[in-house]
Amino acid sequence: MTRRSRTIALTLAVLAAAPASLALARQGGRDAGGVLVPGSCGKGATSKLAVKPDSGRLEVEFEVDQNRSGVPWNVVITHERRLAVQGRRVTRAPSGSFSVELRVADLAGADQVIARATSRTGLTCRATATLPAGAGRAEG
Repeated sequence: MTRRSRTIALTLAVLAAAPASLALARQGGRDAGGVLVPGSCGKGATSKLAVKPDSGRLEVEFEVDQNRSGVPWNVVITHERRLAVQGRRVTRAPSGSFSVELRVADLAGADQVIARATSRTGLTCRATATLPAGAGRAEG
């Protein structure tokens, strides 16, 4: 098999697997009762939001990666339409990223967390995660 043939075969294999990967990404991955969703960002940044149950509360982590250190971002995270975090974060070396970690009350039913970060240049990252009722935790 020639190098070109191998490249074409590999490309076709990746493209064949892409729809399943994209479907999982749109719905958010689930791990140990939690939810991990990719965020939408403007060009030059990526983000992700994770929500998982932890000892009767919810652990929330929002990460933005711009691959540039020293860039200030304004961050707002809401949980069930209530302000959970509002503040400023700065991307740090070596990865040029920042993350915000917090714990919030595990409310009855499904829990929705919305995270948004905006850089001083107007670049915006957003992510929404919904942890279904009973996802890896006891209802009560």
